[in-house]
Amino acid sequence: QVQLVESGGGLVQPGGSLRLSCAASGSIFSIYAMGWYRQAPGKQRELVAAITSGGSTNYADSVKGRFTISRDNAKNTMYLQMNSLKPEDAAVYYCNADVMIRVGVNIIAWGQGTQVTVSS
Repeated sequence: QVQLVESGGGLVQPGGSLRLSCAASGSIFSIYAMGWYRQAPGKQRELVAAITSGGSTNYADSVKGRFTISRDNAKNTMYLQMNSLKPEDAAVYYCNADVMIRVGVNIIAWGQGTQVTVSS
């Protein structure tokens, strides 16, 4: 019904930057909140940043001032600009969206994840 596809992950040195993208497609009537989560080996999945359809944002304390979440509603796409990356930012990053697929019916969609590795 709804597909979320992440891209932009990869290997970067500490202090470097990456930009993740999440493109939504399928039976989309409207997209409400969207978010980026991450999961490192042996750890629980955690919220990194979220953004409402109106552009309000919130961030995990660990990424405030370094990461910026944004979205292009016309393209059904969300972004995560990650600067000053640290080894502890390494994880699989997942996008998430609250999608109305028809009037009155919402689903929570997840992407397949993209790997971010921060290492020298």
